[in-house]
Amino acid sequence: MLRKLMSLSIVALAALTSNVFAQGSKQETQLPAPRLLARYGLERAWWSQATMNIYRDKIAHMSADEENLYVLSTGGAFTALDAETGRKRFSLQLGRGDSPSYPAVSNDDLVLVNAGMMMYAIEKKKGDVRWSLELPSQPSTSPAVDNLHIYYGTLDGSIFAFDIKQIEKLHNANRLPQWTEIAKKWRFKTAAEVTTAPIISFGVINFASRDKSLYSVSRLERKLQWQFETNRPISAPLGRSSGMLFLGTEDLNVFAIDQEKGSVRWQFVAGLPIRKQPRVIEDDVYVFPENGGVHALSRTNGFQKAWSPAPSDFVAATKTVLLTSDDVGSLIVLARKDLATIGAINLSDYKVRYGNDLTDRAYLATKTGLVICVREIGHEFPTYHLYPERQPILPELAPEETTEPTAAENAAQ
Repeated sequence: MLRKLMSLSIVALAALTSNVFAQGSKQETQLPAPRLLARYGLERAWWSQATMNIYRDKIAHMSADEENLYVLSTGGAFTALDAETGRKRFSLQLGRGDSPSYPAVSNDDLVLVNAGMMMYAIEKKKGDVRWSLELPSQPSTSPAVDNLHIYYGTLDGSIFAFDIKQIEKLHNANRLPQWTEIAKKWRFKTAAEVTTAPIISFGVINFASRDKSLYSVSRLERKLQWQFETNRPISAPLGRSSGMLFLGTEDLNVFAIDQEKGSVRWQFVAGLPIRKQPRVIEDDVYVFPENGGVHALSRTNGFQKAWSPAPSDFVAATKTVLLTSDDVGSLIVLARKDLATIGAINLSDYKVRYGNDLTDRAYLATKTGLVICVREIGHEFPTYHLYPERQPILPELAPEETTEPTAAENAAQ
């Protein structure tokens, strides 16, 4: 009996080992060495593997909120990882696979994913699909969601608004997709494809269209509040911070737009097309022109603080350093005060990088779903950039009490 158990254990161990080697031979990826990261004041917070078929799928999108990191594969495998520990919260299959898709977005309760002609609403904590909605037109962006409505842009230039409560009522009554029209609150039409995901704020949504315009439309009445026109198409996602929108254009300019009025607060001429999202960290706006390095601008007046020629895209930022990518896949570490190069880390296997302007964590992944989180050494609690008001209040530890002898005890001694 003992021999039989030992034989079974050896067979099980051999099977497990062969699976590890098979996956390793497919990925052939090393985790970054702690000493290498420590040289630049960084450490690996965690690593994890997203659920996917590593022999046929690749990561299509990676996105995050302050709680979770979301990974969507080309085959429709969707994984939610705890943003601070890397623990897998849930994974599931969305749609038939290989459909056009967009990065996931979330509110307090739901995670939304546009894949093909479907929108999936997933419970943020449990991972169950609460409902799915057949969309009236092919999406061109991720949706935007608050606790009442969903907005998404389309290839035909439309923005649709849907009522979340109506969708759930229809789903519970088994009336989807036939009665989807009832949940549609309104539709706003532009002259060309919607190119940026809607941004919700101040009772309006803001979005750009390939008709060279940035729009502000009221969330409830579909009323146009203002329209800002540019000379060339707007292809870069919008940056935002404290009532301002940061718009990069193909005509070599960056505009800071008052989100409520639509007026220009300042303009910066980059000299090259802007096709990547301007990133706002505290009072700094980081702009990455095409093949033009990175400019650090003042958020309030657009004054150029510094420039570096090496980076090509934003990865993350801490209080002191800016983490960026270059064209060969290195992680370039820059000093935030003057953009001086501190060093470069070869992470060319980790080609998928989420530009994290929410917190100070850097998320990088291989195409086959190996994900790592990098942070500053000793920074166990994240710093919130985009929404500092959401920063958790950490408990203050009371100082240790020292027992001092009383006057009576001193007298007795």
